[in-house]
Amino acid sequence: MRVVFAGTPEPAVPSLERLIESTRHDVIAVVTRPDAAAGRGRKIGRSPVGQLADANGIPVLTPQRPSEPEFLDALAALEPDVCPVVAYGALLPRPVLNVPRFGWINLHFSLLPAWRGAAPVQSAIAAGDDVTGASTFLLEEGMDTGPVLGVVTERIRPTDTAGDLLGRLAVSGAELLEATLDAIESGEASAVPQSTDGISRAAKVTVEDARIDWARPSAVVDRRIRSVTPAPGAWTTIGDVRLKLAPVHTSDEELAVGHVLVRKDGVFVGTADRAVLLGDVQPQGKKLMKALDWARGARLTDEAVAR
Repeated sequence: MRVVFAGTPEPAVPSLERLIESTRHDVIAVVTRPDAAAGRGRKIGRSPVGQLADANGIPVLTPQRPSEPEFLDALAALEPDVCPVVAYGALLPRPVLNVPRFGWINLHFSLLPAWRGAAPVQSAIAAGDDVTGASTFLLEEGMDTGPVLGVVTERIRPTDTAGDLLGRLAVSGAELLEATLDAIESGEASAVPQSTDGISRAAKVTVEDARIDWARPSAVVDRRIRSVTPAPGAWTTIGDVRLKLAPVHTSDEELAVGHVLVRKDGVFVGTADRAVLLGDVQPQGKKLMKALDWARGARLTDEAVAR
């Protein structure tokens, strides 16, 4: 089949790699978000998906908005059979959805209808889910509402960060996406409407959402930190210092909410039940370091409180 692939960030790369290597599908073009500033130097650069397409000599389309008439014309001229999409990052209007004869097939990193929206992996970890997965479905104008074509499941491990879990799902999801396109080509695909039960929403996680509320139980604090690692990154303030937090460990230590205890065996912060032991921390403008090294250098007192 003639394929136009749409995607932008690193988790979409395994899917594009797999389709490029496929002998049954021909990736004739890629759609990705426009070049943007990234990294500490804020240099303008191509998206990870765009870079892979360039390396393989595949034409790249980068519309500012998918609703642009020029993009619609360019896509129609390509005459794609199907358009798989993985984390593209923009809503597609009905005229664009109508172009490929088999539609747009979205790979979403949850077991739909659970965690519809922008941050399904982060939401599943934060909620304490034991199992999640990936779904392929026929894209509609609604938010992740289309009929499901295939699923793959994945256990959430006790120490998983969002980066860990998304990395595994990106690989297993790529295999699922290729299998779904194979089934569409052979006429064996079956689209099943999503259940009206078990619907949950996964809104985009903001920097403010990633600020840790120490008045929550230690298990909730642990999951929240892991759910926003590596991005946007959990954080708190101790005194007048803003700290980015790596994953923590629960402990049997009892401390008042937010109170900080520095001992030879580490730095503890009180929560609603048990204290947590901090892992690495990153003061604003500095490198990641062991929490104990930072605390000693900062000369924390018994009055220190995380907020």
